[in-house]
Amino acid sequence: QVVESGGDLVQPGGSLKLSCTAVGSTFDYYHVGWFRQAPGKKREGVACLNHSGASTWYADSVKGRFTISRGNTNNVVYLQMNSLKIEDTANYYCAAGPPISVQALCLTRPLVDDGWGQGTQVIVSS
Repeated sequence: QVVESGGDLVQPGGSLKLSCTAVGSTFDYYHVGWFRQAPGKKREGVACLNHSGASTWYADSVKGRFTISRGNTNNVVYLQMNSLKIEDTANYYCAAGPPISVQALCLTRPLVDDGWGQGTQVIVSS
C-alpha cells in the first residue's frame, strides 16, 4: 500500500513536492513511478525511477521540470515539480513495479486499473 501526499493549489510557474510513502513495506528492489490522471483523460506515466536510483524515465511533457527521487529512507519517493503549468492539473498517483524497465513501468502500469491509492490532487491555476 502506498500513500501519496503533497498536492495543493498552486499558481502557474510555481513548485510542489509530492511524497509517496510505502506503508508496511519498502521500495527496495522495486522500480517506482509517478502517474497522473486529469479530468476526462486517461492515466499516464509521468516519471519512473529504477530500484537503485540510477535510471529514470520522464514523459516529454515534464522533462526538465519534474524530478523523481528516493528519500533517505527506503519507503519514500518524491516528485519535485517546478515551473508548473495549467496542464499539469491532475490527480497524482504513485506505484511500484518489478525491476525490469522504468520505461515499461511508466508506459504500461497506467493500463492496469487495479492497485491504485487515493492519489494527491494538484491544481495549477491563477
